[in-house]
Amino acid sequence: MGQRRKQATLKTRGLTVAALMVGTLIAGAEQAASFDVSDAVQHDDWQSVTLSRGAARGVENGAEKGAEFESGERHFRAVESTSYADATLSVNATPGVCDMPWLEMRVTLEGEEQTVATVPARLRVDDKTLHTAVAEFFTEPENNGFYAHFYLNDADSLLDDMHAGEQIFLGFEQGADEPWYMIFSLDGADDAIDKTLQACRRASRP
Repeated sequence: MGQRRKQATLKTRGLTVAALMVGTLIAGAEQAASFDVSDAVQHDDWQSVTLSRGAARGVENGAEKGAEFESGERHFRAVESTSYADATLSVNATPGVCDMPWLEMRVTLEGEEQTVATVPARLRVDDKTLHTAVAEFFTEPENNGFYAHFYLNDADSLLDDMHAGEQIFLGFEQGADEPWYMIFSLDGADDAIDKTLQACRRASRP
């Protein structure tokens, strides 16, 4: 749905640490790294891809910038990049821990601003269950990405909702400022997520 692409209008200054981080993040927020992108398949508004660091093959030698992950050099991603001109939402999985996929949002920043904070977040697919979470915001000096990783008590339930939904609504508390809201399309998310998890499981086999 390219006609509704919009800017994320992100306000990163003044974010307050409003909650403690909970759980264990598989995709740690370490130094940024470039990944080769391969096996790209379009699923309506979503896309499934393989991310490999140092791989010989890629899609027109393209590279995906994001957080470096401790658990390996290859990762699988279902990503939506059509709703906003400067933001993506992705479901990511790493071989060996495919049953623990994580949700990540990336917004392109202009300038050198750096922010690290954890804030309360709410996620809802259409009019389904409201999921509360803690969102960890961070930026990386090596690229212009502003990242949000979500810590959910019931990630499986949210993924189930995403399979059958039309839109996912994200809301972030910003202290005294107005909450920051974003909406991403789920058209094609079911096929993209399924393909991503299947590829991860195949890569996990001995």
